[in-house]
Amino acid sequence: MSYDLRAVIAEGKAFRDATRDLAAARVASIGQGLALMPMTDALIDSVADGSGAGTLGFWGLPGGFEKTLAAWSAGGPVAYVEAEYFGGVGEQRAAVWNGGDIVLGPLHVEERQPFPPAGSPISQALRRLGAVAGTGEDEFSAVGLDQHRHGEAWIA
Repeated sequence: MSYDLRAVIAEGKAFRDATRDLAAARVASIGQGLALMPMTDALIDSVADGSGAGTLGFWGLPGGFEKTLAAWSAGGPVAYVEAEYFGGVGEQRAAVWNGGDIVLGPLHVEERQPFPPAGSPISQALRRLGAVAGTGEDEFSAVGLDQHRHGEAWIA
């Protein structure tokens, strides 16, 4: 089984307002008042500035898009997350912007590397967005990111 996610996550209403003029954006509600925007091919094509891959170490962050994320974060924290797993082995990356600056990360846990005591990169990012884990779960599962195995399934 595989899991693949490349997405922007932020507080629901503010996020929908920020992406309103971005025709390729598709935003789905996830748990705890957060919303997720998968990085679809159409979205990547519409936001890339032609400068190639970004400098933050992400696989799928279009060149120049970090400036947009910084601008969106003027209204509250915004996370960019990536996860790719196959057969239980994989990697995670995450960063959070707030007030125009990166306030967390970029974080990266490589294949076969254990998560740090603070949790996975994505759980740490979700915590910065206000997500709260319950007993026996992390923020990743608390907001329901385990409901779909592929990013575009959130908007299907």
